[in-house]
Amino acid sequence: MPSPSGPAPSGRPPACPEEGAAAGAGPSAGAGPSTEAGTSADAGTPAGEVRADGYRAVFAVPEFRFVFAAHLLSSLGVVVCEIALSVLVYRLTASPLMSALTFALGLLPYVLGGTLLSAVADRCPARRVLVVCDVLCALAAAGMVLPGTPVAVLLVLRCVIAAIAPVFAGTRAATLGEILGGGELFVLGRSVIRIVNQSAQLAGFAAGGLLLAVVSPAAVLALTAGTFLGSALLLRLGTLARPARDGAPGGGRGALLGASLGGVRRLLADRRVRALLLLSWLPPAFVVVPEALLIPYADGLGVGPAGMGLLMCSMPVGAVAAESMAGSFLGPLARTRLTFPMGVFAVLPSLGFAAQPSLGWAVLLLVLTGTGISYNFGVDRWFVAAVPDALLGQAMTVMQAGRMTVMGSAMGLAGAAAEYAPLRIVMPGAGVVGAVCVLAVLREVRRTAPGRPAGTVRAAAGAVRDPAGPVRDPAGPVPGTEN
Repeated sequence: MPSPSGPAPSGRPPACPEEGAAAGAGPSAGAGPSTEAGTSADAGTPAGEVRADGYRAVFAVPEFRFVFAAHLLSSLGVVVCEIALSVLVYRLTASPLMSALTFALGLLPYVLGGTLLSAVADRCPARRVLVVCDVLCALAAAGMVLPGTPVAVLLVLRCVIAAIAPVFAGTRAATLGEILGGGELFVLGRSVIRIVNQSAQLAGFAAGGLLLAVVSPAAVLALTAGTFLGSALLLRLGTLARPARDGAPGGGRGALLGASLGGVRRLLADRRVRALLLLSWLPPAFVVVPEALLIPYADGLGVGPAGMGLLMCSMPVGAVAAESMAGSFLGPLARTRLTFPMGVFAVLPSLGFAAQPSLGWAVLLLVLTGTGISYNFGVDRWFVAAVPDALLGQAMTVMQAGRMTVMGSAMGLAGAAAEYAPLRIVMPGAGVVGAVCVLAVLREVRRTAPGRPAGTVRAAAGAVRDPAGPVRDPAGPVPGTEN
């Protein structure tokens, strides 16, 4: 059991305010688990800024190391499960459609779990939610291994894992605020989680392919169940037991479904939160369009399986490289300044597919697309500052569920569009539409910044400058959240 590394009480420390690209320089307060530093009036930079240590400061927190190891196990388990189940379903049905459906079912149930079960993340103690989610996923994976399991049951079990995923991800994200604090360490912790997600795609596909070459899909699924159980054990033994963030008595909180839908309505009614949710959803939705069409594009190039694999790996490689470099070599101010330009840049490389690039140029375009993930540093900081403590877990669940849902929908629409238009039009077309949409959302994020009439933010004591807006005094009235 690790020594306590963060505040055990419910709730999170005040979010560390930042300066950013849109507003120019201003004061900022850095906050780690044990810092509530003021700012340097002379330099205008955070006195508690976590820069020299970077990711080392995050891994210095013992509790986070357990969360990291658990997430690594469960992420690999999910990726390997998708591959093994797809192969198993294809062998049972000889149907490419049914095999592809197993991948689609990894995205579509997100909206159900993220909407109908989102209140779980705040109504129940976080460690209990995380452990139970892992155990349920392990049971679902074990059910896939049973001999004679009908294909329909296999797909239902895949839906169960997918519906649980946003609740798990939202609860874990909110827990990071309690383990690491609400400031720079939280932002870096979220960055580590994204790096694991992208790396798991690369390692998971490679490991799944190697395993399937020597053992049966059922054996791989059994191993997947083991990864979920290992994650549950790490979280149970390595994290502190904290009370639920929603401290209302059980009898006064209403039914789970009503609380989940009510919380979602509260979040979406807040103009600032709504703008930040859209900012977290839209760039990925347009980024996945070229990724979803890589197989037919590779076929058109005639590059074979090796070239197709290189194309599929390019975007995660760019994402891991950009995320790691930004987190290691840039300070909080510089990372936050990346939010607006990188949010737009992420959708622009797909314009290059209008020239029908060769394999090498296509790989470069996809790597550049992956670097756009660095825009999330600022989004995470602003979002955790805008959401009330009691809804943090639910807000993170909705963010994750919405992102996966719009990505899945965009993949489907891209495939449908490619049935009627050539790829050299569909792929760059996504870049054009994406740039327009992202610019519109960025304008809304700026307009709803703290200090503007429609903005809302939760901040530490003292005057605060939000990255997208002017200074306001937190002691004064909080701006309204009207539509």
